Order: sequence, then C-alpha cells, then structure tokens
Amino acid sequence: MKIKKIGVLTGGGDCPGLNAVIRAVVKSAIKKYGWEVMGFIDGYRGLVENWTIPLTDQTVSGILVRGGTILGTNNRANPFAYTYDENGKTIPPVDKSKVAVLNLKRNEMDAFIAIGGDGTLSMTQKFWEMGIPVVGVPKTIDNDLSGTDVTFGFDSALCVATEAVDRLHTTAESHHRVMVLETMGRYAGWIALRAGIAGGGDVILIPEIPYTMEKVVEAVKNRDSRGKNFTIVVVAEGAKEVGRDAVVQRIVKGSHDSVRLGGVSYKVAEIIEKETEIETRVTILGHLQRGGIPTPFDRWLATRYGAAATELLSEGKFGKMVSLRGTEIGNISLKEAVGSLRLVDPKGEEVKTAIATGVSFGNE
Repeated sequence: MKIKKIGVLTGGGDCPGLNAVIRAVVKSAIKKYGWEVMGFIDGYRGLVENWTIPLTDQTVSGILVRGGTILGTNNRANPFAYTYDENGKTIPPVDKSKVAVLNLKRNEMDAFIAIGGDGTLSMTQKFWEMGIPVVGVPKTIDNDLSGTDVTFGFDSALCVATEAVDRLHTTAESHHRVMVLETMGRYAGWIALRAGIAGGGDVILIPEIPYTMEKVVEAVKNRDSRGKNFTIVVVAEGAKEVGRDAVVQRIVKGSHDSVRLGGVSYKVAEIIEKETEIETRVTILGHLQRGGIPTPFDRWLATRYGAAATELLSEGKFGKMVSLRGTEIGNISLKEAVGSLRLVDPKGEEVKTAIATGVSFGNE
C-alpha cells in the first residue's frame, strides 16, 4: 500500500505530551516519508463532522513544550454510539462509523493515527476491524494501559502530585494536622502510589488494595503516639473500603467511560478527624494533574511514540499500538492493548518497598 496522506487525532482527556506526539508525527511524515498530514479537530467528533486542519512543519513549530492539544479533544464522541445532533445537543446513541469512514475517503486519507487512552483506542480497534489502516499511540495520565510499560502524560501528572505532597508536608508539620491528598487515576493507583512513595506519604490508599477506616485511623494514632504530630494521607480517587464500591462524583451521559470518580478523600478525612480529634484537611488535585507543560521525560517519550507510529504506517503494520518495553519502543495489537487495564500489583515490589519504609495501605 502506497501512502500519500494521513490523518491524526487526539481523543479522550487532555494530558501533557499530546502536542509532542502531533509534532513528531507531522515532522517524520513530511521529512522522512513525504506524506501530507491532516488533523481532525476535537477527536473522533472531528472525524464524524469532517472538521479538519492541514498540519505542516510550520503548524507544529514551537508546540513541543505546550500542554494540551492544538487539535482539541473530546471524551464523549464515539462514532459507533454517537450522541451529538447537528446543533451539538445530546441525542440517543447512533452508529455513525460509516460517516467517519466516508470522511476519510473524502479527504483522500490512506490511514490515520489515533492518540488516546483505552476508550479512544477501543474505537480505533473497531475501525481497524472495518478495514481502515490505523495505528494507535497510548496516552493517559493514569498509566493503566496494559500494552505498554509507561504512557506519556503519567510522568507529568506524577510530578504535580509529588510536588503537592511535598508542599503539604510543610503546612501539616507547622499546624500538626492530617493532610489528605486526592489524586486522579480512575481504577489504577499508580499516581497515588508513586507520589506517596516519592513524597514520603504515611498512608497510601489505592483501588487495588481495599482499606478499612479502622486501620487508617490506627496508622494515624500510631504516628501520634510516637511523637509524629502530623500525617500525610495520599488517596487515589478510585480507592475503596473493603466491601464497598468506589465513591462516584457524577455520571456523564454519552461518554465512553460515564462514571466520574472522586470525593473519597472527604469521607476519609471526616472519619480520621472524628476518631483522632486531630484537625484534618483535604486537597483534591483534580485537573491540575492533566494541565501544564510536559516533563522532559514525557516530551522524550511522546516524540519517540509519534515517530514510531509513522514508521508502523510506512511498514504496513496496521492495527497496532506503539509501546515502550524497558527502554525499547515496540508495538502490540490494538486488540491486545485494550484488553485489560494495567493495575498496581498488591504484592509487587513497589508496594513491598512502601510497606518496608513504614507506609500503611489501610489493610493491615
């Protein structure tokens, strides 16, 4: 198959490093292969609505260090269950995948690259099953895609969370308080775990290790009895008590992942303060973890991913997702990549390290 023109889109939530991937795709496509590149605006919505923009070497100049995405993104637009009418209002789901394919043909695109998390890449896999040449690039701050060791965006989010733990230490010590920090991550505890370890958190609560409030309170009291008059608790938004579900903040209709987690930190803080009589404060980082400039690691990884994605297209290796294994860039089938989530191993080395240094996970 001879490729002359490709498309690229960014789907799902924004995160640092998206622009670095776009830049690498455009530069390598033009300079190495002589292809034309077009971007779809606002993720898969742009593919359905035929919202496009030409991408040139000039277009991507200076975007390497910028957060967000110059193409815009959308975490509700699923071409196979499309919920937008012509005025952008929500309607019952309609399959508009054939409209999306027609738009690819109208724009004379021979293939496209989709940059996103499990939701976006699941849609990309469906287009591959329809016979459309596609390649995926893994993106999520949650670091929960099983097909790769690391997703770009995670390191940037981790740096924000770790800095927050660092900053909370000073005020916790000064006022002799318990400080509860809630991080993102959905059903995976990677951000909370690594920020907690790197920042010196005393209690870390993650989805993979259900906790009991009795053990959390016990950990705080034990520190207080040893003269440690402050405690840092790092809580992943998907953390849950034994026998209970994760705390749901709201439901977003029309989204591939309609459940929005959040608020567990308030429940944890309320009980800690009641049982210990120690003033307890809550900080929820929220979208601060997804904004801002990418770290050098994420720029490096995103650039490698973007260049590797165009190389896969040039070699005719469609239906693949680029991935990082160890220090080497490779690839894996989209179907395999989105088959399961990459979660923290409760018996893994990282958890053992945290326990060895005195961290409580609220379970023992």
